[in-house]
Amino acid sequence: MTLALATAGESHGPALVAIVSGLPAGLMLDREAIDADLRRRQQGYGRSPRQQIETDEVEVLAGLRHGRTLGTPLALVVRNRDHKNWTWGMNPWPPEGEPQGKGTKPVTLPRPGHADLAGVLKYGLEDVRDALERASARHTAVLVAAGAVAKALLASIEIEVRGAAHDEEDLQRRIDAARAERDTAGGVVEVRARGVPPGLGSYASRAGRLDGRLAAALMAIQAVKGVEIGEGFALASLRGSQAHDEIVPGFVRDTNHAGGIEAGVSNGEEIVVRAAMKPLPTLMKPLQSVDLRTGEPGQALVERSDVAAVEALAVVAEASVAFELARAAREKFGGDALGDFVGAWRAYLERIPWARTR
Repeated sequence: MTLALATAGESHGPALVAIVSGLPAGLMLDREAIDADLRRRQQGYGRSPRQQIETDEVEVLAGLRHGRTLGTPLALVVRNRDHKNWTWGMNPWPPEGEPQGKGTKPVTLPRPGHADLAGVLKYGLEDVRDALERASARHTAVLVAAGAVAKALLASIEIEVRGAAHDEEDLQRRIDAARAERDTAGGVVEVRARGVPPGLGSYASRAGRLDGRLAAALMAIQAVKGVEIGEGFALASLRGSQAHDEIVPGFVRDTNHAGGIEAGVSNGEEIVVRAAMKPLPTLMKPLQSVDLRTGEPGQALVERSDVAAVEALAVVAEASVAFELARAAREKFGGDALGDFVGAWRAYLERIPWARTR
């Protein structure tokens, strides 16, 4: 038994969609808790005016009755309220009448650092918008909704996941400086998971390694260019006697350089993951590009964008880590009903000599 997530939707299309399969029946979901995470994603220093247009709320189309999961695929929808301004330009069908609103003109000047050029070359497109709409970080709204569902499942086995931006005071200073120069700024976020028992993930196969899965989940988020588990890169400059976490009675550790994962398996300590976000590629002072139609130099597309979205990334990273941990937990504990899942977790904790003191 495992969790799976499929998504669809464009930045200025009618809606974003997620289908979560593999949930046990009987999990109680809190709509306000999901919407609260969606609001957290929209907040943060340096966000664009679009966050004042969108008021993200989750809709459920299938898989839930009276707030409880049915054990069938869960279909989640987050509407794009800004779509009303793009109705002609982002119509799923050939639009009728004269062009009106936004998105009516082809985009032919790709932005460095975005999916624009790679997308049109890969798929044989003529309009960059056909690539950038799906590649946009707007897509992360529905990932956060799915992550909130995963957090509810993890809470049933007493696992808590939380993300935050690093050094918020310095981050705000850098964002102010970038805004003043019509530029963008990046940063680092950290996600911590408490209560994760030893044994999630596997060293038996490359695909089963929990650290690899978490790294892949975070690297799949727009603008993330680096990931570390625990002390990560800093460990490379230490000796083994300094780098490894000694085991003390209770089968716990006094240090956590490994970030809660050894040999691809959780070891019972707090899981600590960090992700580095590059500056966003849509600049109010655009970089140089080349026109796809003429081959002539020009300035890249300028479109409404955040100066920074690091605090939003912390929420998306939290959701991505939660979903991957929930997926690993489903593989470990199984069960078609929530009681079976929780019961298997309890039986496992009774079997292993692990003091839950963290």
